Amino acid sequence: MKTRISVFLSLFIAFTYGQNIDNSLLHGLNFRSIGPAGMSGRVTAIDVVQSNTAIIYAGTSAGSLWKSSNAGTTFEPIFENQKTASVGDVAIYQKNPNIVYLGTGEGNPRNSQNFGYGMYKSLDGGKTWKHLGLEKTKSIHRVIVHPDNPDVVYVGAIGTAYGTSEHRGLYKSVDGGASWDKILYTNTSTGVADMVMDPSNPNKIMVAMWEYRRWPWFMNSGGPGSAIHVTSDGGATWQKLG
Repeated sequence: MKTRISVFLSLFIAFTYGQNIDNSLLHGLNFRSIGPAGMSGRVTAIDVVQSNTAIIYAGTSAGSLWKSSNAGTTFEPIFENQKTASVGDVAIYQKNPNIVYLGTGEGNPRNSQNFGYGMYKSLDGGKTWKHLGLEKTKSIHRVIVHPDNPDVVYVGAIGTAYGTSEHRGLYKSVDGGASWDKILYTNTSTGVADMVMDPSNPNKIMVAMWEYRRWPWFMNSGGPGSAIHVTSDGGATWQKLG
């Protein structure tokens, strides 16, 4: 593989130097910086305070968590000096919007994916944060807070793209993140791609499990672990839908 790449680069350089370039064609061009291939500017998560929609939280792939209090006119970074700057999901407890849960590690398994350091929680609208563990999950794609109980939280970990991990799956806390139980797990290559809660029945949750693996030169998508699962009792039992 390395030999083929070296031969290609040698031929490309030789071909390039063999051309006569008219420099006058470049005089009208204005160059501008676009960053490192534009890979780090992705917004990965958004949540809004329903009782005051001017308050917006926006998480990014590698630029941390931002907050706006004026409907998006300006944003301020509120997750500085932490062990990670990669956000997977953010979830507000709407009955007390000062309570915010943050899952770190981008859940989109791109070749430029950034990893996180587990779960965090704020009790003052993002002014201060407490680490809640789950750092071995690497990438958390979805976070859902029970609409009537801020201590009940569901966390969907898609996991690292570049290897297998037993820390993938769906986690649940009933004590505000002080402890976690894994309530849905398939295998070391399958993580939570998405999940939704029935707004009329918080005990009913549907979870999309996705088996995947990325290498620098290839990505495998799908496998026997991929399926939709549903629970009607808050994760105590599950039914596989296919």
